[in-house]
Amino acid sequence: MPIHLTINGKHVTAPEGATILEAARANGIDIPTLCHHPDLSNIGACRMCVVSVEKARGVQTACTTPAAEGMVVNTMSPEAIETRKFVLEMLLTDHPNDCMTCEVNGDCELQDLVYDYNVKWPEHNGKRHQYEIDPDPNPFIFIDRNKCILCARCIRACDEIQNRSVWNFANRGFETKLVAGADQLLLDAYCESCGQCVAYCPVGALFDKMSLGKGRIMQVKKVRTTCSYCGVGCNFDLNIRNGQIVRVTSAPDAPVNGMALCVKGRYGYDYVHHPDRLTRPMVRAKWLDADTVAEQVKSGQWALFTEAQQRRASLSYRRTSGNGKSPAQDSQSEITPDTFVKTDWDTALDVVARKFTQVKKDHGGDAFALLASAKCTNEENFIFNKFTRQMLATHSIDHCARL
Repeated sequence: MPIHLTINGKHVTAPEGATILEAARANGIDIPTLCHHPDLSNIGACRMCVVSVEKARGVQTACTTPAAEGMVVNTMSPEAIETRKFVLEMLLTDHPNDCMTCEVNGDCELQDLVYDYNVKWPEHNGKRHQYEIDPDPNPFIFIDRNKCILCARCIRACDEIQNRSVWNFANRGFETKLVAGADQLLLDAYCESCGQCVAYCPVGALFDKMSLGKGRIMQVKKVRTTCSYCGVGCNFDLNIRNGQIVRVTSAPDAPVNGMALCVKGRYGYDYVHHPDRLTRPMVRAKWLDADTVAEQVKSGQWALFTEAQQRRASLSYRRTSGNGKSPAQDSQSEITPDTFVKTDWDTALDVVARKFTQVKKDHGGDAFALLASAKCTNEENFIFNKFTRQMLATHSIDHCARL
């Protein structure tokens, strides 16, 4: 049964059990928050969402106060605004003033609220926290507790979404501190390095270590894509700067996974730019017309992948040369039947189709055995299954995830 209430003079309705915050946002009324996130439970810790409720004593936290029939709410009362400004000023008294060099400059919820409420950086000579920056040797999560605002979003994300309960608070009062496990290193606290805590952090206290110094929100272009590591179909945003992937960020509107990603999906993107990665199909010269190979290589449409290049790729891409030859010299090497030729996709697929057709004609479908991949989507594996059974006429198909 819907609830009828008034917010800022506007008559609105909300479903039974909704909070004031949910009722307001469902009707296009903004209430600022820091500790709240729609994916997480509400704890009312930051006090930024305070509102005035008629006939109620003091201000109320909108994220934890249930909406009631006939309730009259003012989200911008003088008391609410003054409380928010005070909260922001108190946060700034123990927050580093390094926005100019902060990784999340332009993507910081605290920074946005300080701007919206025109809060000046307070003159403060009192005690400040001086935690060690990046004290954890894990390769994925950068920690700066000096920027932590104790919103507990990382704690709830780890506990409620990942079910790992790695993060928690230690001590009380001014000594309250975000810790992993029993104040341990992340890996010792059985962290899976999924980066979920980073995704939900509203400030720069937790960040992706692989992305430090590689580009902030206003310097990157986001491209939505699907993870290639398994068939679940998780979506995320590639953060691109100067043609390079510098970070992977969660997408709240991703239909399959929302903000959740595993360690491979969030941090396993460096293979894209690895020099050993194949970006063009390669066909042995003996399966191509010799005259065509010579003509296409001479025109620059195709290229040779010689033994010298193969040795260099297999040893280390940090070395500029494996045998003193340059790539230009290698391209003039003698073409043998087993030389790999970097062709175009149409040519390579024609070779595969021709060879498959010949094998099927000579030996029948039982000459084939195919192995599908868990890194493909369900749809891709379905097509692969149809191709195996209908085109190649064999039932010898298996899946690597079953092994």
